[in-house]
Amino acid sequence: MIRVLIVEDDLDLGNLLKQYLELNDFQVLRVFNGVEARNELKENKFDIAILDVMMPKEDGFILAQKLRDSHPDLPFLFVTARKMREDVLTGLKLGAEDYISKPFDADELILRIRNILKRNFKSEIPKAQVISLGKLNFDPENLTLQTEKFTRNLTEKESQLLLFLYQNKNRIIKREEVLNHLWEESDFFSGRSLDVFISRLRKHLSEDESLQIESVRGVGFRVSF
Repeated sequence: MIRVLIVEDDLDLGNLLKQYLELNDFQVLRVFNGVEARNELKENKFDIAILDVMMPKEDGFILAQKLRDSHPDLPFLFVTARKMREDVLTGLKLGAEDYISKPFDADELILRIRNILKRNFKSEIPKAQVISLGKLNFDPENLTLQTEKFTRNLTEKESQLLLFLYQNKNRIIKREEVLNHLWEESDFFSGRSLDVFISRLRKHLSEDESLQIESVRGVGFRVSF
Protein backbone atom coordinates (compact mmCIF):
# COMPACT_ATOMS: atom_id res chain seq x y z
CA MET A 1 0.00 0.00 0.00
CA ILE A 2 1.25 3.49 -0.88
CA ARG A 3 2.21 5.51 2.21
CA VAL A 4 1.53 9.26 2.09
CA LEU A 5 2.73 11.91 4.54
CA ILE A 6 0.49 15.01 4.68
CA VAL A 7 2.04 18.11 6.23
CA GLU A 8 -0.85 20.56 6.61
CA ASP A 9 -1.68 22.84 9.55
CA ASP A 10 -5.30 23.48 8.52
CA LEU A 11 -7.24 20.97 10.63
CA ASP A 12 -10.29 20.65 8.37
CA LEU A 13 -8.42 20.48 5.08
CA GLY A 14 -5.87 18.06 6.49
CA ASN A 15 -8.59 15.73 7.75
CA LEU A 16 -10.48 15.89 4.44
CA LEU A 17 -7.34 15.08 2.47
CA LYS A 18 -6.53 12.19 4.78
CA GLN A 19 -10.02 10.72 4.55
CA TYR A 20 -10.22 11.07 0.77
CA LEU A 21 -6.82 9.51 0.21
CA GLU A 22 -7.68 6.63 2.50
CA LEU A 23 -10.89 6.06 0.55
CA ASN A 24 -8.65 5.69 -2.52
CA ASP A 25 -6.53 2.99 -0.89
CA PHE A 26 -3.63 5.09 0.34
CA GLN A 27 -2.16 4.72 3.82
CA VAL A 28 -1.94 8.23 5.26
CA LEU A 29 -0.25 9.96 8.19
CA ARG A 30 -1.06 13.60 8.78
CA VAL A 31 1.15 16.03 10.75
CA PHE A 32 0.83 19.77 11.34
CA ASN A 33 4.25 21.26 10.59
CA GLY A 34 7.72 20.60 9.27
CA VAL A 35 9.24 19.69 12.63
CA GLU A 36 6.66 16.93 13.15
CA ALA A 37 7.19 15.76 9.57
CA ARG A 38 10.95 15.37 9.99
CA ASN A 39 10.48 13.51 13.27
CA GLU A 40 8.13 11.05 11.57
CA LEU A 41 10.56 10.53 8.70
CA LYS A 42 13.26 9.51 11.16
CA GLU A 43 11.12 6.56 12.22
CA ASN A 44 8.91 5.73 9.22
CA LYS A 45 9.20 5.39 5.45
CA PHE A 46 6.81 7.13 3.05
CA ASP A 47 6.37 6.96 -0.72
CA ILE A 48 5.35 10.60 -1.18
CA ALA A 49 4.80 13.76 0.86
CA ILE A 50 2.18 16.50 0.42
CA LEU A 51 3.40 19.81 1.81
CA ASP A 52 1.55 23.01 2.61
CA VAL A 53 3.65 26.15 2.16
CA MET A 54 2.33 28.38 4.97
CA MET A 55 2.80 26.54 8.27
CA PRO A 56 3.90 27.45 11.81
CA LYS A 57 7.39 26.65 13.17
CA GLU A 58 8.77 25.66 9.76
CA ASP A 59 7.16 26.51 6.42
CA GLY A 60 6.92 24.16 3.47
CA PHE A 61 9.85 25.66 1.58
CA ILE A 62 12.21 25.26 4.54
CA LEU A 63 10.96 21.72 5.06
CA ALA A 64 11.46 20.88 1.37
CA GLN A 65 15.05 22.14 1.50
CA LYS A 66 15.77 19.92 4.50
CA LEU A 67 14.06 16.92 2.89
CA ARG A 68 16.19 17.36 -0.21
CA ASP A 69 19.28 16.84 1.94
CA SER A 70 17.99 14.13 4.29
CA HIS A 71 15.56 12.21 2.03
CA PRO A 72 16.55 12.90 -1.60
CA ASP A 73 14.56 9.90 -2.88
CA LEU A 74 11.26 11.09 -1.36
CA PRO A 75 9.06 12.81 -3.99
CA PHE A 76 6.89 15.66 -2.75
CA LEU A 77 4.37 18.18 -4.04
CA PHE A 78 3.06 21.46 -2.69
CA VAL A 79 -0.62 22.09 -1.95
CA THR A 80 -1.01 25.77 -1.20
CA ALA A 81 -3.18 28.86 -1.46
CA ARG A 82 -0.19 30.85 -2.74
CA LYS A 83 -0.41 31.27 -6.51
CA MET A 84 2.43 33.69 -7.20
CA ARG A 85 4.72 32.69 -10.05
CA GLU A 86 7.75 33.22 -7.79
CA ASP A 87 6.37 30.67 -5.32
CA VAL A 88 5.89 28.10 -8.07
CA LEU A 89 9.49 28.60 -9.24
CA THR A 90 10.78 28.41 -5.67
CA GLY A 91 8.98 25.11 -5.20
CA LEU A 92 10.42 23.75 -8.43
CA LYS A 93 13.95 24.79 -7.53
CA LEU A 94 13.57 22.93 -4.25
CA GLY A 95 12.75 19.76 -6.17
CA ALA A 96 8.95 19.64 -6.02
CA GLU A 97 7.37 17.19 -8.44
CA ASP A 98 4.17 19.22 -8.66
CA TYR A 99 2.44 22.34 -7.32
CA ILE A 100 -1.34 22.48 -6.94
CA SER A 101 -3.24 25.58 -5.77
CA LYS A 102 -6.15 25.70 -3.35
CA PRO A 103 -9.00 25.27 -3.89
CA PHE A 104 -8.49 22.14 -5.96
CA ASP A 105 -10.41 19.09 -7.08
CA ALA A 106 -9.61 16.06 -4.92
CA ASP A 107 -9.72 13.72 -7.91
CA GLU A 108 -7.13 15.91 -9.65
CA LEU A 109 -4.85 15.60 -6.63
CA ILE A 110 -5.21 11.81 -6.66
CA LEU A 111 -4.33 11.73 -10.36
CA ARG A 112 -1.27 13.90 -9.85
CA ILE A 113 -0.07 11.74 -6.96
CA ARG A 114 -0.46 8.57 -9.02
CA ASN A 115 1.44 10.14 -11.94
CA ILE A 116 4.28 11.19 -9.65
CA LEU A 117 4.52 7.73 -8.11
CA LYS A 118 4.39 6.06 -11.50
CA ARG A 119 7.38 7.96 -12.82
CA ASN A 120 9.40 7.87 -9.59
CA PHE A 121 9.40 4.24 -8.54
CA LYS A 122 12.94 2.89 -8.76
CA SER A 123 11.67 -0.24 -10.46
CA GLU A 124 10.85 1.89 -13.49
CA ILE A 125 14.36 3.33 -13.85
CA PRO A 126 16.15 1.34 -16.55
CA LYS A 127 18.83 -0.78 -14.93
CA ALA A 128 22.33 0.16 -15.98
CA GLN A 129 25.88 -0.40 -14.95
CA VAL A 130 28.04 2.48 -13.81
CA ILE A 131 28.40 4.89 -16.74
CA SER A 132 31.62 6.77 -17.38
CA LEU A 133 30.99 10.47 -18.10
CA GLY A 134 34.39 12.03 -18.62
CA LYS A 135 35.90 12.48 -15.16
CA LEU A 136 32.63 11.38 -13.52
CA ASN A 137 31.14 7.96 -12.88
CA PHE A 138 27.33 7.90 -13.00
CA ASP A 139 25.50 5.12 -11.15
CA PRO A 140 21.82 5.44 -12.14
CA GLU A 141 20.69 2.63 -9.86
CA ASN A 142 22.28 4.07 -6.72
CA LEU A 143 21.66 7.70 -7.74
CA THR A 144 25.26 8.91 -7.50
CA LEU A 145 27.89 10.85 -9.43
CA GLN A 146 31.46 10.12 -8.35
CA THR A 147 34.97 11.38 -8.91
CA GLU A 148 38.13 10.50 -7.03
CA LYS A 149 37.44 13.41 -4.68
CA PHE A 150 33.69 13.24 -3.96
CA THR A 151 30.42 11.39 -4.27
CA ARG A 152 27.37 13.47 -5.13
CA ASN A 153 23.90 12.09 -4.42
CA LEU A 154 21.26 12.72 -7.08
CA THR A 155 17.51 12.86 -6.67
CA GLU A 156 15.39 10.27 -8.43
CA LYS A 157 14.34 12.75 -11.10
CA GLU A 158 17.89 14.03 -11.67
CA SER A 159 19.08 10.47 -12.22
CA GLN A 160 16.23 9.67 -14.60
CA LEU A 161 16.89 12.82 -16.63
CA LEU A 162 20.65 12.31 -16.77
CA LEU A 163 20.20 8.70 -17.89
CA PHE A 164 17.75 9.74 -20.62
CA LEU A 165 20.12 12.45 -21.87
CA TYR A 166 23.01 9.98 -21.90
CA GLN A 167 20.97 7.45 -23.85
CA ASN A 168 20.22 10.15 -26.43
CA LYS A 169 23.62 11.85 -26.53
CA ASN A 170 25.12 13.53 -29.59
CA ARG A 171 21.79 14.41 -31.17
CA ILE A 172 19.19 17.14 -30.73
CA ILE A 173 16.59 16.07 -28.18
CA LYS A 174 13.26 17.88 -28.39
CA ARG A 175 11.81 19.31 -25.16
CA GLU A 176 8.51 17.52 -25.83
CA GLU A 177 10.39 14.25 -26.08
CA VAL A 178 11.93 14.69 -22.63
CA LEU A 179 8.68 15.93 -21.09
CA ASN A 180 6.58 13.11 -22.49
CA HIS A 181 9.11 10.50 -21.39
CA LEU A 182 9.74 11.72 -17.84
CA TRP A 183 6.82 14.01 -16.96
CA GLU A 184 4.15 12.43 -19.20
CA GLU A 185 2.84 15.92 -20.00
CA SER A 186 4.16 19.14 -21.50
CA ASP A 187 2.32 21.93 -19.69
CA PHE A 188 3.82 25.11 -18.20
CA PHE A 189 4.61 23.52 -14.84
CA SER A 190 6.36 20.53 -16.40
CA GLY A 191 8.34 22.78 -18.73
CA ARG A 192 9.56 24.97 -15.89
CA SER A 193 10.38 21.86 -13.86
CA LEU A 194 12.48 20.52 -16.75
CA ASP A 195 14.41 23.80 -16.94
CA VAL A 196 15.17 23.64 -13.22
CA PHE A 197 16.40 20.04 -13.43
CA ILE A 198 18.56 20.83 -16.48
CA SER A 199 20.14 23.69 -14.54
CA ARG A 200 20.84 21.40 -11.59
CA LEU A 201 22.42 18.76 -13.83
CA ARG A 202 24.68 21.36 -15.41
CA LYS A 203 25.97 22.24 -11.94
CA HIS A 204 26.52 18.56 -11.13
CA LEU A 205 28.47 18.06 -14.36
CA SER A 206 30.52 21.25 -14.06
CA GLU A 207 33.49 19.29 -12.67
CA ASP A 208 34.26 18.26 -16.26
CA GLU A 209 34.05 21.04 -18.85
CA SER A 210 33.75 18.47 -21.67
CA LEU A 211 30.30 17.46 -20.40
CA GLN A 212 27.85 19.89 -21.96
CA ILE A 213 24.05 20.20 -22.02
CA GLU A 214 23.50 22.76 -24.75
CA SER A 215 20.14 24.48 -25.17
CA VAL A 216 18.96 24.57 -28.78
CA ARG A 217 16.68 27.61 -28.95
CA GLY A 218 13.07 26.75 -29.70
CA VAL A 219 13.81 23.05 -30.03
CA GLY A 220 15.39 21.35 -27.04
CA PHE A 221 18.85 20.16 -26.06
CA ARG A 222 22.03 18.67 -27.46
CA VAL A 223 24.28 16.79 -25.05
CA SER A 224 27.96 16.01 -25.41
CA PHE A 225 29.04 13.29 -22.99
